[in-house]
Amino acid sequence: MKQHGFVCGVDEAGRGPLAGPVFAAAVILDPDNPIDGLADSKTLNATKRDMLSLLIRDKALCWAVAAASVEEIDRLNILRASLLAMQRAVNALHLRPVALLVDGLYCPEVDIPATAVVKGDRTVAAISAASILAKTSRDAEMLSLHARFPQYGLDRHKGYPTAAHLAAIERLGVCEIYRQSFAPVRRAIASRRTA
Repeated sequence: MKQHGFVCGVDEAGRGPLAGPVFAAAVILDPDNPIDGLADSKTLNATKRDMLSLLIRDKALCWAVAAASVEEIDRLNILRASLLAMQRAVNALHLRPVALLVDGLYCPEVDIPATAVVKGDRTVAAISAASILAKTSRDAEMLSLHARFPQYGLDRHKGYPTAAHLAAIERLGVCEIYRQSFAPVRRAIASRRTA
């Protein structure tokens, strides 16, 4: 097996939610062991994502998942925290790729040539695989946080700003899993201070 030929797909999950870490994954697929059904994780239902996640972990030549914490999101901003999670995922790979294909407009700072691919999670199989691993890993973390903080309904909305979630943080306030740099969270904190 020649290591000099590996191309790695990279993607993140969880830039939009109000709570929890942002996750990223890096995946080097095995061209001799393809995985059917890879697609943008947002277009797949949870059952399909979970099934594909197991296949990716089993069949890929190499994969890694990493995160950036709520504290890092608030300190750096969500874009830079997402790129940090991507950097961590790439650096955790046990094989070194020759190039990265990264979903979106920006690439993490790594010493490997990287190309940003707009909508790459729809068009590049390795990026699709990374999007699935990042999404399923983040969803699992949100279910874990739901067990600790069930009052917010994280099992349903995974931290995204749905009407029910916004109503819950207005009613209950926020706890340490919330991204205080995000406007709806700041508003919820401010409204409870003035109440």
